[in-house]
Amino acid sequence: MTAQRVLIIGGNGIISSSVSKLAVERGYDVTLLNRGRSTTRPPIEGAETIIGDADDPASIAAAVGSREFDVVATFRSFLPSQVEADVALFGGRTGQYLYISSASVYQKPIAQLPIVESTPLRNPFWEYSRNKIASEDVLTRAYRDTGFPVTIVRPSHTYDETLIPLEGGWTTLQRILDGKPVIVHGDGTSWWTLTHTRDFARAFVGLFGNAHAIGSPVQITGDESLTWDEITRELGRALGVEPRIVHVASDAIAREIPEMGPGLIGDKAHSVLFDNTRIKTLVPGWVATTPFAQGAREIVAWHRADASRRTVDPTLDAAFDRLAARA
Repeated sequence: MTAQRVLIIGGNGIISSSVSKLAVERGYDVTLLNRGRSTTRPPIEGAETIIGDADDPASIAAAVGSREFDVVATFRSFLPSQVEADVALFGGRTGQYLYISSASVYQKPIAQLPIVESTPLRNPFWEYSRNKIASEDVLTRAYRDTGFPVTIVRPSHTYDETLIPLEGGWTTLQRILDGKPVIVHGDGTSWWTLTHTRDFARAFVGLFGNAHAIGSPVQITGDESLTWDEITRELGRALGVEPRIVHVASDAIAREIPEMGPGLIGDKAHSVLFDNTRIKTLVPGWVATTPFAQGAREIVAWHRADASRRTVDPTLDAAFDRLAARA
C-alpha cells in the first residue's frame, strides 16, 4: 500500500517539527517545505525537504511544482492573502488542507467558559488574531463555495523544550536564578493552558485523512489548567529557586514594554479553559500526557545544556526592574 503523501509547510518549527517527526514515524511520505534556515532543530530524518518561502506564494508554487498531496498542512500562514494563494494552488490537488489558526481568535474578553469551537471569534486587541480570523473566513468560504477540503486547527499556547512560556524568555529565568523580582501580569491567578508539542502532534497527525474533520474547526489543547503564578513557580522548581513574584497590571506592562502589549492584553491576560471533546471524538483515545511540571524540567535542562541558549536581554531586564520598582 502506498503511503499517504503529506506536505508540511514550515515543517521545522516549534510545533511542526514534532508533527513532522511523528508523521514519518507513522509511515507517511512526508515532504517539508521551509526556508532551510533553522539552526535550532536538526533536519527531520526520513522526510524530503524542498526549499521555499511561506511569505512568498510564488516561491511555494515553484517549490511544489505539479505535485499532488493527500494532506497539506501549513504552519507558516498568517495573512488572508497567503491562504487565498494556497486555495488557488492546492485546490483539486490535495485531499485535505490543515490550517493552523490560533485559540487567540476567540472573543476577548471571554464571555463564557469553557471555550468550544463555536465560541464567537473577535479580538480587537491583537492584529495577529484578527488576521487569523480573516484567514479562517477565506477558508470557510472556499469550503462552502467550492468544497475546498479545509480543516482549521486552533492550538493554544504550545511549547517544547526550546520555548519558555513566560514573557521575557531566559531573561526572566535568569532573574529567578538571581533572586530578582519576576513580573507576573495581573494578580497571577488567571487560568492558562499549556500544551506540549508531543501531545499536540499526536492529535494533529490523527486528523490526517479524517473526512469528519473537514469543513469545521477543531481546537487542540491540553486539559491541565495552571495559574500564571503556578507556571512561574513550576519553572522555579525546575531551576531549584523559589521565584520572587511581583504582580503588575497587564496594561502597565504593555505601556512599559509595548511589544508585549498585543499578546498580553489580547490573549494571556484572560483566563482560558478549553473543552476538548471534539478532538477526542475525532481522534479516539487521544489525551495530553505531558504535565507542565515535566515540561518545565525539560525546558531548564535544554537551556542549561548550552550557554548560547541562555541569553539575557539587558533592555528588557531593565524594563522589568522599572516595573518592579513601581509595583
